[in-house]
Amino acid sequence: MIEPPAIEPLIEPGIKIVRIDEDFGRWDELLALILSSFAYMDDVIDPPSSAHRLTLASLAQKARDEIAFAAIESGRLTGCVFCKPEPGFLYIGKLAIAPASQGKGIGRRLLIVAEGIAREKGLPALRLETRIELTANHATFARWGFARTAENSHPGFTRATSIEMQKRLD
Repeated sequence: MIEPPAIEPLIEPGIKIVRIDEDFGRWDELLALILSSFAYMDDVIDPPSSAHRLTLASLAQKARDEIAFAAIESGRLTGCVFCKPEPGFLYIGKLAIAPASQGKGIGRRLLIVAEGIAREKGLPALRLETRIELTANHATFARWGFARTAENSHPGFTRATSIEMQKRLD
């Protein structure tokens, strides 16, 4: 079992990062967190977010197939990230922060955990995709050290619908 690196001193008091594993059991709350944090995209992106296709069962399976972490503050789930090893990268997916908890550094702290996982697995970079329309996300990821590396199209689209960003780890 992979444990998150010791980063607790970097986090606001009362925020804890935990591994989402077979003992997790808070799938309803996790699904609600993801859906609420992605809700602002509903009238902005096309095609709709894949978050809408998540179910409790598929979310639990995703956690078994990937390496996932949750941020917990005062007993509430406030963030999550799913990490998937790929050749040469650790793919970052479903990075979600509860709307009321944004701006506290939780997303950045979850990425620090992801960086630790990538290093443990000998992977030299993080990789993520974000929708082309979400320019504020592009800017945030750029501030966190990610660089735009590609534009991609979802099936059935002739225009770019997402961008890929990577962060090299030194």
